[in-house]
Amino acid sequence: MDENRLAIFQGKQIRQILQNGELWFSVIDIIQVLTEQANDLTARKYWNKLAERLRNEGSEVVTNCHRFKLRAVDGKMRETDCANTEGILRIIQSVPSPKAEPLKRWLAKVGYELPEKQKRIK
Repeated sequence: MDENRLAIFQGKQIRQILQNGELWFSVIDIIQVLTEQANDLTARKYWNKLAERLRNEGSEVVTNCHRFKLRAVDGKMRETDCANTEGILRIIQSVPSPKAEPLKRWLAKVGYELPEKQKRIK
């Protein structure tokens, strides 16, 4: 069963989904935190450019991203690029940001916490 969840990193919401027992994170939310973008539109543009660059470099990170339906800001369920913990760590390494190290530490903690501790979204 798919289950939408939220986690918080430094006051910013990171959407997640539990898919077949594995936790997947919204790539856009992670990019928005790393680049300190004011909204998800600019974070999405950044991710599109980064994904293109990674594909050109032959990276499998983008290939290993999957689209899952997550609740968007407007309340609708929208397909969103998501990556598992390993994929998100690789994406974080591709973005120059002072938030990269704190985000990696947070991810290591959240990625292995019991999913019941995280807030479920309905």
